[in-house]
Amino acid sequence: MAHNKARSILITGGAGFIGSNLAARLLTDSQTHVRIFDNLSRNGVSHNLAWLRSLSGSDRLEFVEGDVRNTTAVFNAAKDATEIYHFAAQVAVTTSIADPRNDFDINVTGTFNVLEAARRSGRHPFVLFTSTNKVYGGLHGVPVVAEDTRYRAQDTAFRGVTEMELLDFHSPYGCSKGAADQYVRDYARIYDLPTVVFRMSCIAGPRQFGTEDQGWVAHFLYSVLEGRPITIYGDGFQVRDVLHVYDLLDAMQAAHHEIKHTAGEVFNLGGGAARAVSVMEVLHAIAHETGIEPILRYRAIRPGDQPLYISDTTKLARHTGWRPRRSFRETLESIHAFWKSNRALVAGQSNSTYAADLLTEEVA
Repeated sequence: MAHNKARSILITGGAGFIGSNLAARLLTDSQTHVRIFDNLSRNGVSHNLAWLRSLSGSDRLEFVEGDVRNTTAVFNAAKDATEIYHFAAQVAVTTSIADPRNDFDINVTGTFNVLEAARRSGRHPFVLFTSTNKVYGGLHGVPVVAEDTRYRAQDTAFRGVTEMELLDFHSPYGCSKGAADQYVRDYARIYDLPTVVFRMSCIAGPRQFGTEDQGWVAHFLYSVLEGRPITIYGDGFQVRDVLHVYDLLDAMQAAHHEIKHTAGEVFNLGGGAARAVSVMEVLHAIAHETGIEPILRYRAIRPGDQPLYISDTTKLARHTGWRPRRSFRETLESIHAFWKSNRALVAGQSNSTYAADLLTEEVA
């Protein structure tokens, strides 16, 4: 993507999974300065930061340790930004239920602080916010049937959830991300900030450490490779569309490049029907990839879990020309390659509870 002037980019949560991948790509542009704003509270992020500092172009990388709940810190970090990518978040439904106040403070107040910093800077920076498919709730308006190893929509014409789907948050996490999502959208209308919201499905790829609330595909793979049991909530027929993180970065760049068409818009983003897989299908693919059969345990399904979620990405394609390029198989292989190169590091970040929670977001 060509640019005629220097870019000053702020990435909140920039040491996390998506943030570090985005920062690495941006550093390949010699006209770009990247500022990472992160409180380093998540497993693995300090290693991501060390990796970024080892890359070519890291002389244009700045790290600020801070929390999005701190208004002054956010304002100082954003005051000269021409682009802001807001990824800092509390990402798990289960955590939001246990501590809804903390969830609200991070996801709503934190996002409000970022928007106010962007507005007060006077620079009208491009702001991209990563929301979640959980804003659509349980999707009870999409009835499903069990077939083979997955749920399928009863309506054979169903191709995925569009942005016209009614919001129905269904959890403190859904409420906080949904409220933030609407604030981001409205700041474009009221204050003429060029904001974009991505309501994302499952994002997967390298630099995902695979703990319970950070990427269920990676978590499954690492658990199988390391001989740990996996707990399945429900029957394992739940379906998600999985998108490679590099395809997500392509989408972000496309949204910025086509800012005249994307500003103020909300887009559903995921792998679409061609990359939709059930929990059981992922486990079968992992067994084929590794030659190791998973050790499975089953528990009752968790309230609010969507039996089927597939993103309809037609709107983003229409506005930007973006299309996903990497298959689910390629995504799985890239995570496996990351594990092979970082085996001790990944094992050191593992969560003590080995379960798959489809109620988490694949962002941090």
